[in-house]
Amino acid sequence: MKKIESSVVKSQIKTKLKDIVVNHNYVFSLIIMLIIGAIASPNFLSAANLIQLLRASTIIGIIALGMTLVIISGNIDLSVGSILGFVAAIAVIVYNATGSILLTLLFTLAFGLLLGLINGFFVGKTHIAGFIVTLATMVSFRSLTVKLGEGGPLLMDNDLYYEGLRTIGYGKFLGIPYLGWIFILTTVIVWLVMTKTKFGRYVYAVGSNEKAAKLSGIKVDLVKVLVYGIAGLLSGLAAFLYISRFGSVDTSTAGSSFELDAIAAVAIGGASMAGGKGFIQGTFFGVIILYSIDAILNAFGVSAFLIDFIKGMLILGAVLVQKSLNKNKENE
Repeated sequence: MKKIESSVVKSQIKTKLKDIVVNHNYVFSLIIMLIIGAIASPNFLSAANLIQLLRASTIIGIIALGMTLVIISGNIDLSVGSILGFVAAIAVIVYNATGSILLTLLFTLAFGLLLGLINGFFVGKTHIAGFIVTLATMVSFRSLTVKLGEGGPLLMDNDLYYEGLRTIGYGKFLGIPYLGWIFILTTVIVWLVMTKTKFGRYVYAVGSNEKAAKLSGIKVDLVKVLVYGIAGLLSGLAAFLYISRFGSVDTSTAGSSFELDAIAAVAIGGASMAGGKGFIQGTFFGVIILYSIDAILNAFGVSAFLIDFIKGMLILGAVLVQKSLNKNKENE
């Protein structure tokens, strides 16, 4: 009898450990990255470097939180970088005209939300694939951004910037940058939405099985519209932080390839690219891992031209690992 009980306990422990590996593999990835980073550079684990890592991760991190919702719902958003660039470009004009941090923040949130809802309308209401819709809006928003600046930079008024927005971009509280606090707070809010509300459960349900979600009474089209709206809202917030940090917008490059970084962070964080599975906390750590990789590659002297290639391979590798772990779990 004792042998049977011991066998059951061992089996339960084994199952629990496998669940941890499947659902929280980003923690192990982060530990590995930190070890490699410490080997690559003696200062990698210093408080100053880790704080800088958090600051550098913030803008992509907030975009990636929105991307997580879209991917969990079974879709993709290729326009998030272009939304950031478009919103940031007009936000510079708004701030120069008003000098108001609050008005500029409200504008970036509202305009980002509007652009996201445009994506959501076409995906949710016309049932065009998210890939196609956001590919089209990515190109369209980028074109409008370039036109705003005639291909050049939009500069913020120097006095206004140093007296106001720069404080948000470079200020600190308790030794941690404001940007880092905003990233952490946003992560907590999105995590609460996805784990403690009906809407969060609906997003997972739609991504897991859209037909079953419809049969259960969930308004699938509305969920898709709202998911893209939230992604746009968070891209708008990221745009506000972008101009706070840089004080200008290069209309030809602002936000370029940010969608790749966001997707990479979500994939590294353990989300299923097929939908129905994803972790907000996983995305948070996924972004930190992604920027740790950047820092490590720079420490090893890897060419900047190869970094995007490596990120692409990371997305592929993360998806393959997640698929393998899920398959092993299903076969048990």
